[in-house]
Amino acid sequence: MNPANFYALVGIGLFCIGLFGMIINSHLLRKILAFNIMGSGVFLVLVALGRRAENLPADPVPHAMVITGIVVAVSATALALTLMIKVATQTGQATLPDEDDK
Repeated sequence: MNPANFYALVGIGLFCIGLFGMIINSHLLRKILAFNIMGSGVFLVLVALGRRAENLPADPVPHAMVITGIVVAVSATALALTLMIKVATQTGQATLPDEDDK
């Protein structure tokens, strides 16, 4: 197994773990962390796709997309944490309401 395939498999695994965390958890902080784990999985898959063949140099476009994606992910995480704090101060809890509460 070459490193590109290994990175792709690890990326798919991280994405699946993050998706599971998004579905299962109702606490907003855990959802934000699961979303970041999903993003890390996508970044690993993009890095793995940047390698075309063993003897050719890597394509720089997916790597540039990953760097840009990391910057956007940090900004989105800061916004999500700010909104979570606003929800927690307004409602007194940092969880999403259940269907039964409506």
